[in-house]
Amino acid sequence: MIERVLAQFKPAFWESGGGELGSVRRIFDFRRIWRQAMMMMLGVSLVPLLALAYLDFQVTRNHAENEMALRTGRLLNDNMRTVSFFLEERKAALQFVIQTHTLAELKDERGLSLNLEGLKSSIGGFSDLGLFDSTGRHLRYSGPYSLQDLSYAAEKWFQEVVTSGFHISDVYRGFRDEPHLVIALKRALDDGSFYILRATLSTDWFNAQLAQFKRSGQGEAFLVNRRGIVQTPTLHYGEVLQKIRLPELPAFTEEVRVFPGVDEEGRELIVGYALVPDSPFVLMVIQRKSEVLRSWIQTRLVISAFVGISIILIILVILGVTTRLVNKLYQADLERIKAMQEAEQVGKLASVGRLAAGVAHEINNPLAIINEKAGLMQDLLAHGDQAVQAARLPALLKAIEEAVGRCAVITRRLLGFARHLESRRQAVRIQEVIEEVLAFHGKEAEYRNIHLEVDVAPEVPVFVSDRGKLQQIFLNLVNNAFAAIGDGGQIHITGTLKDADRVLVTVTDDGRGIPEADLKRIFEPFFSTRIQHGGTGLGLSITYGLVRELGGDIQVESVVGAGTRFFVTLPLNAANYQNEREENENSVG
Repeated sequence: MIERVLAQFKPAFWESGGGELGSVRRIFDFRRIWRQAMMMMLGVSLVPLLALAYLDFQVTRNHAENEMALRTGRLLNDNMRTVSFFLEERKAALQFVIQTHTLAELKDERGLSLNLEGLKSSIGGFSDLGLFDSTGRHLRYSGPYSLQDLSYAAEKWFQEVVTSGFHISDVYRGFRDEPHLVIALKRALDDGSFYILRATLSTDWFNAQLAQFKRSGQGEAFLVNRRGIVQTPTLHYGEVLQKIRLPELPAFTEEVRVFPGVDEEGRELIVGYALVPDSPFVLMVIQRKSEVLRSWIQTRLVISAFVGISIILIILVILGVTTRLVNKLYQADLERIKAMQEAEQVGKLASVGRLAAGVAHEINNPLAIINEKAGLMQDLLAHGDQAVQAARLPALLKAIEEAVGRCAVITRRLLGFARHLESRRQAVRIQEVIEEVLAFHGKEAEYRNIHLEVDVAPEVPVFVSDRGKLQQIFLNLVNNAFAAIGDGGQIHITGTLKDADRVLVTVTDDGRGIPEADLKRIFEPFFSTRIQHGGTGLGLSITYGLVRELGGDIQVESVVGAGTRFFVTLPLNAANYQNEREENENSVG
């Protein structure tokens, strides 16, 4: 069923290919022309379209990625400022407390608790307050844990406050065993001693603030410290207080950076970071590129579908137009071949006509003899005596019989030549065929003093071929030679074995020769160097086709002023060749 449907769309020329039809050569290989036209038109149509689509893809993708990087940078800056402001605000509040209260007021349990309540109610974020002396002992604590009198002298934060007077810690668990961070300030006393006020901040605010970024569908935002330890919760990149799960993380710099990356599963990421000033924190923003580019990808899918449909339509239109044009060319070539075959037939009839004219000239001589002898016989019968009649009439009758026999031979030769023009395979002796053709030119050769020589090697065997085609091949070549040479010229025909399977027949004349520029066109239909002298340009074209039909080959070489030589190579197994050709044509048809 599918094959029948496809057969409806198969071009009419598809099974024709190139080559020859009968003795006429096709001008074109239609399948090759169709393929070349298809490739050229598809290339001209699709290459610019695909190149434009590719460039548009690259440009819009680069623009989308650049826009995404800029947007990520803005988000980093905004969130980094928010985190920095939060820390600076708590630091300033703690600074206000330590500057406006004496050590005695802060050591009072109620005074420290009132400050903690005030900080919670005013700006929030505080979990507890602690007062430390210069030895690191917890003098006073206000909060939910029992941390009174614990020593923090060995803690890094304490040592840093002693050195620099200020400290904001990483998120850590500490004695209370839950994530938190501290802000600690030192105040020097007049006696050279100092005390430290430390506030503990819960990470809840950071978690709530950065969770807004997750809820916006733009990826994840979270804090890490300078060593890449996660400080706030993240869904995909590690637990709190564990190393961030990214295969590659560059060293942090002071500049805000946005760069491409990949996660542990190889998915493409957009990674950005910004250092929070005066803190150990780094704000990370990580977005999956596929999610960020989702709208762009959807748009590209629509455009790709449009381009795909356009390509299909272009291919169908080009297929239809190309097939239609090549079909028309194929039909025109079929008409040309038909006209050429008709011209071939006309050429064959013309050959017979030329032979008939020569035969008529040859028959005139015996007819004249018959007429003369018949007149003498009438005179003898009318005026001679019986003795004279008895003596001369037998000789006259014998002369008439010989003349009639000569006419019969000439007529049979013409009839045999015409009959052999029909395609029929039979055993042939190449020398007999050549001599049979030359017999029709005997009188012209005698009249023009042209020397004819046939030299066929004795080892050339009898072989099966189409006698009629061979006759026409050599008749055309001999006619061509007679037309090329002048009076007193020479025509030499030789036959030799070229190899075990082929025989080579050479037809040489010493005529005017053929210019080199014309040799390339010598076998083209209607090309002739004798157009002004009655040439039709079909003889050698027909000869070429006949030789090819027999499975042979024909070549020519010529020197202007020195003569021309045709080389005709014929297979000794032409019957097998023709059977194979017919089987191939039937299988293709």
